[in-house]
Amino acid sequence: MTSPLFTPYALGQLTLPNRIVIAPMCQYSAKDGVVGDWHLMHLGNLSHSGAGLLIAEATAVSPEGRISDRCPGLWDDATESGWTRVLEGVRRYSAMPVGIQLAHAGRKASCAAPWLGGKQLATDQGGWQNVAPSALPFDPSDAAPQALDTAGIKRLVQAFADAARRADRAGFDAVELHAAHGYLMHEFLSPVTNQRTDEYGGSLANRLRFVLEVFDAVRAVWPARKALGMRVSATDWVAGGWTPEETVELARELKARGADFIHVSSGGLSLEQQIKVGPGYQLPFARQVKEATGMTTIGVGLITEAKQAEAVVTGGDADLVGVARVMLFDPRWPWRAAAELGAQVQAPPQFWRGAPRGAEGVFAPLP
Repeated sequence: MTSPLFTPYALGQLTLPNRIVIAPMCQYSAKDGVVGDWHLMHLGNLSHSGAGLLIAEATAVSPEGRISDRCPGLWDDATESGWTRVLEGVRRYSAMPVGIQLAHAGRKASCAAPWLGGKQLATDQGGWQNVAPSALPFDPSDAAPQALDTAGIKRLVQAFADAARRADRAGFDAVELHAAHGYLMHEFLSPVTNQRTDEYGGSLANRLRFVLEVFDAVRAVWPARKALGMRVSATDWVAGGWTPEETVELARELKARGADFIHVSSGGLSLEQQIKVGPGYQLPFARQVKEATGMTTIGVGLITEAKQAEAVVTGGDADLVGVARVMLFDPRWPWRAAAELGAQVQAPPQFWRGAPRGAEGVFAPLP
């Protein structure tokens, strides 16, 4: 019997060979927003893992939208050329669909890489002025971000659309818009970080406005044959913050506008969050969205075992399973999952003789 985790799935008009999605993972290894050899090696490695879809890390649509001074971008010809080169290298030896996460870090931008402390960088340290819906810093020790005016909001909507055009030219198969983990779009959604009194703040409809304007602008330029979706934090884990019920309303709006998927995570907005972490701890939020809207969902949350991942699909928690940190530790995790579940994955023939005894049939010929 075929393993449900390893059955194909149609993400809009993009067909994935199985239900495993490698979620975006920041690498903090770009130079002036331009990706290079590290990304070619990293993504090339993951492209041989047998997953159904690989989504490249959060990529800023403008320079001030980078999480760190080492994060990638897609805002000009140089940054586009970097991604084009990386994708060409990956595609030379892999047929795996590849997406990109387009993002703006908002008030959480201008930070050092995690292994350098991760703190906000001052302007004399190579940092820059952050922007946000309201002038509220993430950490009390951070400089306050500049509250965006209406003209600034419109420029960023256009920046997302321009980055999507560049992503299409570079050859990506999917775009995931990043509205989670306390970054700019999430900041507009949550009443904790959005204290505006204009048409972009206050009511739920107003707090949704910027996010939906970004989605509509990208949907207008992103080809229908390629997948388009959004990553969201379903809850802030903070009293008075963004809620799962509001996430459902956002999902309904996205589905009506032609979104192909929603990637359901949580948290990241506030240092006051209270999260009870455990295996699959975010899956109930994905299930809630899926049941309420019928929208294709990617479920995440400390999913590290093959049978656990398969249960996500068979149990109806989500349509697709997002894995991230486990892939950094074990880049061949889908091979192991396929061998355990009696399924097959696609891998280059150079690797075929590496299958352990009893799992010789795990590798399927490349198309």
